[in-house]
Amino acid sequence: MLSYSIHEINEVLKGIIVGETAIRITAPEQLDLAGATEISFIGHKKYEKFWDSSKACAAVVNEDIAIEPGKNKVFIKVKNADLAMSQILALFAPPTPLFSFEIHPKAVVEETAIIGNGTRIGAGSYIGPKVRLGENVTIYPNVTLLDECIIGKNTIIWSGAVIRERCQIGDDCIIHPNATIGADGFGFRPDPQRGLVKIPQIGNVIIGNNVEIGANSCIDRGKFSSTILGDGCKIDNLVQIGHNCKLGKFCIMAGNSGLAGSVTLGNGVIIGGSASIKDHVTIGDGAIVGAGSGVTADIPAGKTMLGYPAVEARDALKQWAILKRLVNESKTK
Repeated sequence: MLSYSIHEINEVLKGIIVGETAIRITAPEQLDLAGATEISFIGHKKYEKFWDSSKACAAVVNEDIAIEPGKNKVFIKVKNADLAMSQILALFAPPTPLFSFEIHPKAVVEETAIIGNGTRIGAGSYIGPKVRLGENVTIYPNVTLLDECIIGKNTIIWSGAVIRERCQIGDDCIIHPNATIGADGFGFRPDPQRGLVKIPQIGNVIIGNNVEIGANSCIDRGKFSSTILGDGCKIDNLVQIGHNCKLGKFCIMAGNSGLAGSVTLGNGVIIGGSASIKDHVTIGDGAIVGAGSGVTADIPAGKTMLGYPAVEARDALKQWAILKRLVNESKTK
């Protein structure tokens, strides 16, 4: 079992140790569940009150925490406890699934595919014609990469993912199970003789570096050119990104949110869970769309929007307050 002393952990965190303990840390855990050999986290002063009842022998805390750790307990004070938590979780992370072969005998790799050094391909995966895989790519079992896909170095693609023809994924990306990249966009037009006519989707998807795509998420190929995700975007599970959308750098989309076709997101846009964005809308740099909101018009940079249809947050809060007052007044009549 892995274990670390407080000083070994602090060699990674570079924080300030407050208190003393000789107990070796065996795991990280949340405050209310932590045992006597585990380390926890206090990322906000409002959680200070839970420390006395926690059994954890140590905690990583923000610098503004006012309480003391207590007897045989330790705090490591850092500037950002949330970021420090990610470093500790990395220390204790179990090994990833093992590969018995670099390229499993039951994987199908077409002769024209180019495979980079150190790349691993699991059983049941299909690597199509003229696919190019960079160095140290990890393809877990039962992944499908169709013709002429390009995958950058160090990218990880988990089981069940499908990357359709001509799509491109950058370096250091993570594609989670059953994600689909490059499926046809949702394009149909009514025709009096034939009903709904399918519009061919002849573009592709281009994904930048350090992008993460959650399980069961779908990114549709462009109708004409490319659906594009910029560097550093993080896409949660069960997210829909329609054809010809353009996402800037470091955008975040939470679970069950969706972009209709040809939506443009600036850099650093945050889309809350279950939010929906109308087609051809542009959302400016740094804007935030609250969970469950419905966006039907462009949003300027830096704005926070709430509600359905979405309006500026301060206006939404005023509307909700008025509605609440009206409801309460009706109950008293």
